[in-house]
Amino acid sequence: MKKDIDIPKVEGVYLAVVNEYNDIYKTQDWNAYIINDKEVDLEMVLIVTSGYSEDKMTSIFRKKLDKLPKKSYAKIELLQEDLFAINNQFKVTFFEGNTMFDKTYTFRKNTINLKALQAVPLMEAKGVLVK
Repeated sequence: MKKDIDIPKVEGVYLAVVNEYNDIYKTQDWNAYIINDKEVDLEMVLIVTSGYSEDKMTSIFRKKLDKLPKKSYAKIELLQEDLFAINNQFKVTFFEGNTMFDKTYTFRKNTINLKALQAVPLMEAKGVLVK
């Protein structure tokens, strides 16, 4: 039965953790974003995030976006720097037309740091990107 289920490969949807200045609190914050670099809108985007290591696990955070327009991005959450010492996982499910897509993005422990910053698609910012 499982072999009959076709789950297409996700392309053009990325996750980025961006280090940016917060004007309100006058701090440098790390924010997670989902990026839709496709030519079509994504509908009913569900994001489930958690952090884990061998001996620690964070609580689970869920976010829903009704629509993520083509060539756009949306902020998911603020990440505390303490979380960078563990793996941070983002499970993303969305519909493109009538087709459901699903992908798990993982930022491995200690990979989110200032030395790993690179240009992020569609954003005029630098961050750590997972494709």
